[in-house]
Formats: sequence, structure tokens, C-alpha cells
Amino acid sequence: MSPLTLTIILGLTAALADGLGGLIIIQRHWERRYLRYFIAVGSGFMLATALVEMLPESLRIAPQRAPAFLLIGYFLTHFFEHTVTTHFHFGEETHEGEFMHSHRSYSVLLGLIVHTFFDGIAIASGFLISNWLGWLIFIAVFLHKVPEGFTVGSVMLASGRSRRSAFISSAILGGSTLLGVLTMRVLAPMLQIGLPLSAGVTLYVAASDLIPEVNKEPGIRMALLVFVGVAVLLVLDRWFRV
Repeated sequence: MSPLTLTIILGLTAALADGLGGLIIIQRHWERRYLRYFIAVGSGFMLATALVEMLPESLRIAPQRAPAFLLIGYFLTHFFEHTVTTHFHFGEETHEGEFMHSHRSYSVLLGLIVHTFFDGIAIASGFLISNWLGWLIFIAVFLHKVPEGFTVGSVMLASGRSRRSAFISSAILGGSTLLGVLTMRVLAPMLQIGLPLSAGVTLYVAASDLIPEVNKEPGIRMALLVFVGVAVLLVLDRWFRV
């Protein structure tokens, strides 16, 4: 299988996971704790992937420009989440009354579209470096995809939108992920920009979105699962790197 085909298949898989998250919220067949487990393990794995793999590779291919583009990616995400997008929580159901106006739900959707587009950029950038890095980034992205689709679907329902609109919104996030994959494959010469940008986005999502959600949970189980995610990445990097 060619790297291009593999990248597209994995991008499509990540996109389908967004749709699955939307399907879960409209069908109501879900256990909240399972979504939280995905977030906890995914946050550790994602943070470790950004720092151990994506950042060093970015500095290797663009030693002068990588730090600047990493900061741009980080603060671009911060800008969208805190100025354009109404506040929301990954993997948490938003109830009716929390969003009084439908335009706020669309601001959440817009912010997540930007984020998922960079998910796709990250996956494709990884595979342009090596299959190893591509697979690691895919796993990191995939682990928070279902909670992501669940989140946007729940926001749509809370703002008075139909279940159909909720599912379509989660599917749009999936489409944005796939668009990011295809964009980076077409703009492969821009890898020196794409990888550090997506590393900054990945770092922000892990450290500022996911881990704070884990920290709200009582007890130590969820906190320990973050370390499990980090440990899995380090074990893969130490004993299975190819």
C-alpha cells in the first residue's frame, strides 16, 4: 500500500470516529466514563507525541522557522477557542439552557472545524516524514475523535437543533479532518510549515483542552490514565520504533 493511500485511509478512519461521536449522542447509547477514559489516555499520548516526536522532527527539518510556526499553531488555536468559539468541554454533554442562541453553537462548530483541519494536517505531515511518525500522530488524533464528535453533537442539541443537525455537525468535523489530510498531501513542499504548525495545535489541545478536563475528575484513576498514555508512547518509541 502506498503512503498516499494509507494516509487517506487513516484520515477517513479518523473522520468516521467524529461521526461515531455524533451518533453516540443522538442515540443516547453511551457511558460517560468511557469517553473520559479516551480523553485521559489520549491527552497523555498526544502530549508525549507532540514533545517527543513532532517537536524534534520540526526542529530537524526547519531549525530556524519551526519555533515560530509552533507558536503560531499554539496561539492560533488559543485565539479561536477564546475569541471566536463559545466555551465547551471535550467529551462532556452540553445540556439545554447552556446555549441560549443557535449562533453560539455555530461558533463552537467553527472552532472545532479549525482544530480538526489541523488534525488532518498533522496526520499527513507525519506520514510525509515517516510511516512511524504518521502512525503515532494518527493514534494521538484518533483517541480524542469520538469525544470531539460527541461534544459538537451535544452542543447542537442543547441549542435546539435537530438530531439530524447534530449528526451532520459531527460529520462536518470528519470532513474537515479529511480535508486537512488531502491539503497537506497536495502541499507536501510546505511540510516545513505544516508539521510545526500542527505540532503547536497538538500541544495546545493536549495541554490546554484535554488535560484540564482530566484534572476536574475526582480521585486518581483518570490522572493515572494520563501517565498510561505517556508510557505507551515512550514504550513504542523505545522498543518498537522502525
